[in-house]
Amino acid sequence: MITKQDKNVARKRRHIRVRRKLEGTQQRPRLNVFRSSNHIYAQVIDDSQGVTIVSASTLDPEIRVAIGHGGNIESAQKVGELVAKRAIEKGIKLVVFDRGGYLYHGRIQALADSARGAGLEF
Repeated sequence: MITKQDKNVARKRRHIRVRRKLEGTQQRPRLNVFRSSNHIYAQVIDDSQGVTIVSASTLDPEIRVAIGHGGNIESAQKVGELVAKRAIEKGIKLVVFDRGGYLYHGRIQALADSARGAGLEF
């Protein structure tokens, strides 16, 4: 039987493998996504300086009021729009998408599509 812990270990291995190839710079920072069963988080990170430029999650007051549960596609879309809006306000249009070892499907895809729709390019 495959446990949730085994799945997370495999995800972390995939994430390490993907991160070897991706790096965020000042001109093109990395849009990182993390999801849990109840929430989804997105950060725009400059790896050259080791700083998070902007972030958004289902725990933000703007989103939390509008959604009931943070672990669904609708909330992932709202997080994608919010992180894109905040990034564009800081002057960031180009990013590298880091799916965090997750499959590009469901909530991850919804977040990416809504961020693209809000003006980010990756």
